[in-house]
Amino acid sequence: MAIKIYIPCDTTTLAQGGERVALLIKAEATNRSIDVDIIRNGSRGLFWLEPLVEVATKHGRVGYGSVTENDITALFDAKFYQGNKDHPLHIGYPEEHPYLKKQQRLTFARAGIIDPVSISDYLKYDGYKGLTSALSKSGQAIIDEVKSSGLRGRGGAAFPTGIKWQTVHDCSGEQKYIVCNADEGDSGTFADRMVMEADPFMLIEGMTIAALAVGATKGYIYLRSEYPVAHKILQQAIDIAYQNNYLGEDLQVNGQTNRLVNGQASGKSFDLEIRLGAEAYICGEETALLDSIEGKRGLVRFKPPLPAIEGLFGCPTVVNNVLSFAAIPFILTEGSQAYADYGMGRSRGTLPFQLAGNIKQGGLVELAFGTSLRELVEDFGAGTFTERPMRAIQVGGPLGAYLPESQWDTRLDYESFSSIGAVLGHGGIVVFDDRVDMLEQARFSMEFCVVESCGKCTPCRIGSTRGVEVIDKISAGINFADNLELLDELCETMVHGSLCAMGSMTPIPIQSAIKYFPEDIKVKSNIKTKITDTSDSTRGSQSLAGK
Repeated sequence: MAIKIYIPCDTTTLAQGGERVALLIKAEATNRSIDVDIIRNGSRGLFWLEPLVEVATKHGRVGYGSVTENDITALFDAKFYQGNKDHPLHIGYPEEHPYLKKQQRLTFARAGIIDPVSISDYLKYDGYKGLTSALSKSGQAIIDEVKSSGLRGRGGAAFPTGIKWQTVHDCSGEQKYIVCNADEGDSGTFADRMVMEADPFMLIEGMTIAALAVGATKGYIYLRSEYPVAHKILQQAIDIAYQNNYLGEDLQVNGQTNRLVNGQASGKSFDLEIRLGAEAYICGEETALLDSIEGKRGLVRFKPPLPAIEGLFGCPTVVNNVLSFAAIPFILTEGSQAYADYGMGRSRGTLPFQLAGNIKQGGLVELAFGTSLRELVEDFGAGTFTERPMRAIQVGGPLGAYLPESQWDTRLDYESFSSIGAVLGHGGIVVFDDRVDMLEQARFSMEFCVVESCGKCTPCRIGSTRGVEVIDKISAGINFADNLELLDELCETMVHGSLCAMGSMTPIPIQSAIKYFPEDIKVKSNIKTKITDTSDSTRGSQSLAGK
């Protein structure tokens, strides 16, 4: 019998030379007359150990990581294919590794375990049990289950998922749509990509259940074009789902491949396709995303009407993030209470946190809400990659606050973060060591808005451009006090006058950098003697405030 060897096929592993490692392991096994079956699984999320090669033994899978092409010969000499420990890359059983063992994996329970495009693997690990349950319920009963679970949107806004579905359900109309926002553009985030590369059928199942709940028959996954590997795997999974009647007309029920139960077809249908984005961060905003799917330039729409009432092509539309849909199969399989048992307060369930930046053990950590930020970065992340002291942590993507050490004991839940003027967003965690210049980071945040603004509203389009100019003057020591005051006024104008979160949240990281890291700002005033600027900063402040 062939020895099963698992080597991930996800973006992170491929970027670390995983494809060549797989080819060389196969070639070396052939040269030594060892019969092996190479299975390309998804990543478990221990990115610092990729490529993580696992060997199936009678006692479970044994891992070795991170494996490079230079390790192949020595691995075979140590008979790694028998699960032997006699190699420095041996990590034992992956599920016993502290990084995984301390997690509460609900959404990512199958990640790294199954072949992502094997329907039999997915079914073996409880796949499509949620859909089977949903097919036996009314749309309202499904929505009630989602409401009871306490699930809130995982894309950043944290709006209750069940309420959004209820709005679409209650709207009349012959055509309704399900749209998945897979335009994962926040810095330091990769959870959506991991879902699509490691467990794509879960996303398909979640969207199908949403369609049954609200009466939709058509769905779109809006995928960022920078994810070619996810695109390939996800399209394969969609094709396989159609071939096995999990998409299309008369959806499968109770695992019956002929679509019949007691001689009756399910009578439910759902079609799904992928639409690629055009490298625009603003299309992560739901209304700009809908415009893009319709073939228009991605511009933010005025609200109301809400997309739930008048969305894609003017029809009632559910727009949710990948992680929101991915949580649905568990809720319908295990029940809403099983999901709500995790978390705290109004933050129920789990959130996959993504450790990135200057971090020693980068990867995905799925935990129930309530763990502290310090526990996350120290116990799981193991400190900085440079082994220098951590100084600042940005949570929630490029529009999230830069948090000083005094705030690292904050609990990771929506309300706790809101109370300190921060956001959890999509769960991205970016770590900086003590060499970071926080004024430079503030400038980056403002410049990011300049580049990514859709340009529809003046506070965002013009405010961000002026903001970069003002920060540059502060950095140069020009009229330091006046320009610092002007920057604060400009930020307030953006917060209260912008059309969407792009403009209204851009000031969050800037204001947090100034508030919590004043030493990086004040030092600029000592670079040179205060210089008189040729422009009238007071007049500029008044004109910006007027806009």
